[in-house]
Amino acid sequence: MQFIILVASAAVAFQPPTTAPRRATKLFEKPREGPGISVPRNVLGGDLECCCADVRGSGIGTGFYRDGHCSTGQDDEGRHTVCIEATADFLEFSASVGNDLSTPNPQWMFPGARRRAGALEAAPRPHASFTTQVMPGDQWCLCAARYAQAVQAGKQPKVHLARTHERTLDHVPLEVLLENGVDADAARAQLESVDEQRQALEGLFSRVANPEE
Repeated sequence: MQFIILVASAAVAFQPPTTAPRRATKLFEKPREGPGISVPRNVLGGDLECCCADVRGSGIGTGFYRDGHCSTGQDDEGRHTVCIEATADFLEFSASVGNDLSTPNPQWMFPGARRRAGALEAAPRPHASFTTQVMPGDQWCLCAARYAQAVQAGKQPKVHLARTHERTLDHVPLEVLLENGVDADAARAQLESVDEQRQALEGLFSRVANPEE
């Protein structure tokens, strides 16, 4: 009897966990942080907002770190920092210049899409994690140099400025981003407000430094 009780106790003690281990596609509420990762700041100087944490219901977040943010760091040689809103025109252009965003690549947790009769359609389902695709209207973290390339060709998609990392400015001027910003009006208002505050502070410091003026 004691033997049966001991066996039963051991079975309870060594039950496998009922919660599955955290997948590589685990989404984070905030941008990933750690050694070698740049400060998550957007092109407007504020906190970097999430671009897309669940691409077409796949459970995959966009971005180099697949956490939904266009963060970057020393390992991200391509600088996946621009939060775009994809268009069919841009996706066709991107494929034509060697950056095919339409083909699944499970190795890099990239959902992709496939072509049929000149159109884009959902990719086959090799794995449940890769059932979606970068399609027109999707938000995706694009390489900054690729965005600059699209601008030169006149094929650039719209961008979300508050979700685009400041390192993008190494490749694309802020004014160009503002011209193509989905949130351009709010961004310009924010920049004007910051400029007014800066001028007010400069005036205050000037009066403190030169009280007789």
